[in-house]
Amino acid sequence: MSEEPLLEFLVQGTAVSAQASSRGKRGWKTTVEAAARRALPEGHIPFNRRLCITIYLFPQTEESADIDNCAKPILDAMNHTVYTDDQRVSRLVMQKFEPEKPDSISIKVSKTLVDALDSDGPVVYVRVRDILYGE
Repeated sequence: MSEEPLLEFLVQGTAVSAQASSRGKRGWKTTVEAAARRALPEGHIPFNRRLCITIYLFPQTEESADIDNCAKPILDAMNHTVYTDDQRVSRLVMQKFEPEKPDSISIKVSKTLVDALDSDGPVVYVRVRDILYGE
């Protein structure tokens, strides 16, 4: 298994909490799914294997939602598009950064993550990869 991501994409906007209104969650899930579809290769068949999902939240203000409440709408939005079911997610790595962008990040930085760091507005970075052990 490779450490290279199977998929990486950005979602423009502020992550919506699982506690938001039904309308708010529906709109956010549509936004996340559309961003994932744009990043997927044509004819993609949803992954049906154990996956690791990394989500970085880059909010514009400190008043954004708790990260534990932001994970579920993002994961649910990728159901049947990125993977067959969110039960396939065996590891979730999630971090919310302060509104001012970090000076450094201690991970392998991709062009997509650089785009997130350069973004002027709120953005959510999502990386999907095979589950790796011993990390």
